[in-house]
Amino acid sequence: MSDAASRPATTTPRRVLLKLSGEALMGGHEYGIDPSVAREIAGQIAGAASEGIQIAVVVGGGNIFRGLAASAEGMDRSTADYMGMLATAMNGLAMQDALEQADCPTRVMSAIAMNEIAEPYIRRRAVRHLERGRVVVMVAGTGNPYFTTDTAATLRAVEIHAKVILKATRVDGVYDADPEKHPEARRFSQIGYTDLLSKRLEALDATAVSLAMDNEMPIVVFDMTVAGNIARAVRGERIGTLISGEETR
Repeated sequence: MSDAASRPATTTPRRVLLKLSGEALMGGHEYGIDPSVAREIAGQIAGAASEGIQIAVVVGGGNIFRGLAASAEGMDRSTADYMGMLATAMNGLAMQDALEQADCPTRVMSAIAMNEIAEPYIRRRAVRHLERGRVVVMVAGTGNPYFTTDTAATLRAVEIHAKVILKATRVDGVYDADPEKHPEARRFSQIGYTDLLSKRLEALDATAVSLAMDNEMPIVVFDMTVAGNIARAVRGERIGTLISGEETR
């Protein structure tokens, strides 16, 4: 028997992309970053990373600045979006600090040049960091205006060959109507990309869903406010709503 045949088979580590909204970091505040919330999120990520799961994080900036909202009030859309990208960088640094306090090696990678505070996003370098057990926090969206961080998360997930996108929200999945306005709204356990688009459900923006559909990238939408849910999602437990090629209730 050859040496290769006698060695035990190895399994490919689970690689996921976690999409965190900026609002996730606010806690009970109206804006900004709650360090205790950042530490709680970091603890869950660090625990999963210590088990060998490769985790990339894309973070939004809505807790600090929303480019689309500013554009609606008269600001140039490109300028507003670039300001939003800077907000994501602030959140990324906060997450890096919280993760490293949890003894989790972390790298912040930016789609726009910020050499003093973050590495430039280079796909191969990001993959190498993941392979070495580092959490990679990706900021500044795609580096271009007019694209949301949902789209950035989908693009990065496809580029690094993640198995799934995990979208952490304040709602426990995708509903057929806004559950806050319609208590009778029904939650999908699973829904197809085309059904999500045709029903105009606002779980993600249409560009992100289309990109995920073209690349057969599954998305899980789940409630991050439930204790331990981030860790459960990262480990692959079935929670929230799965967005993929097939639809079930």
